[in-house]
Parts: sequence; C-alpha cells; structure tokens
Amino acid sequence: MSLPVSLTRMAGAAALILLPVALRAEEVGRVGVDWVGNDIIVEAIQDPKVQGVTCHVTYFDRSMWDRLSKGNWFEDPSNASIACRQTGPIVIGDIDLSASGETVFSASRSLIFKSLNVTRIYDARNQVLIYLTHATELTDGSAKMSISTVPLFNSGARLP
Repeated sequence: MSLPVSLTRMAGAAALILLPVALRAEEVGRVGVDWVGNDIIVEAIQDPKVQGVTCHVTYFDRSMWDRLSKGNWFEDPSNASIACRQTGPIVIGDIDLSASGETVFSASRSLIFKSLNVTRIYDARNQVLIYLTHATELTDGSAKMSISTVPLFNSGARLP
C-alpha cells in the first residue's frame, strides 16, 4: 500500500526541513556504559549564528537489548548534558535577543513526541551567551536540563 502523493510530499518536505538541523551535530565520542550495548554519545554542535562557539552535548543511547527487554521501543531517555566554549574568534550574526532565545539544535528522542533541544539565550546585562539543553515532551514536559555559558566580555564580539 502506498501513501497518497500529498502525504509523501509532506513527509519529504518535513525531512528536508529537519535535515540541516540534524547535520549540525557531529559525533565525536561514544562511551560504552554496560555489557548490553548502552552508550553515552558525545556530539559537537557549531552554533550556526555565532561563529567561534562549539557546544558538546552528551546523551544516552539505548541498545537493542535494552529496548527489547524494557519495552518502550521508540523512546530514549531525556537526560542530556551540555558544555559550550569559545573555539575561535566570536562573530555574532543575527540572533534572537528575546528572553526566550532561539533553538540552535533539535533532534528527535522518540518516534513522535519528544525531542532534545539546545536553546541559546543572550544575557545582555552580563554579556553572556547561555546555552540550555532540555527535552520537550507532549505530555508532562521534562524537568531534566543542563546549561552552559560563553562569556563575551573582552572577547571582541559585537552584537548586530
């Protein structure tokens, strides 16, 4: 059975929209945590609007054995950690200066309802970029989060 053309086009468009977001993360490390194949993944994420800032995000990747034995086949835990540092001269592009900031990166953590997000917020008073990692869930949200900051004081960076 094939999907109607409109659904196929919508799925293709959604994949193209999500593709650039997914390509910004580069796996730089993988640590095995047990004998069944569960791993901690370390990814490097370049901020697309702030040149010279790299964030490293870690998260848990469930093994096939863990998925089979515990059910909940399509979902990974919401746990994640982030550390961001200046990795070159900082050049700030057109960033969102509002208190809610903007999404720098997003990746699915379940089949439909959960994603891992990295949000950048600018603290003008303290001249700091704040990077927040958190999960979004359709139900109950997630209280698991982590932050990292990159100071701009004396960095030579200028806001547009």
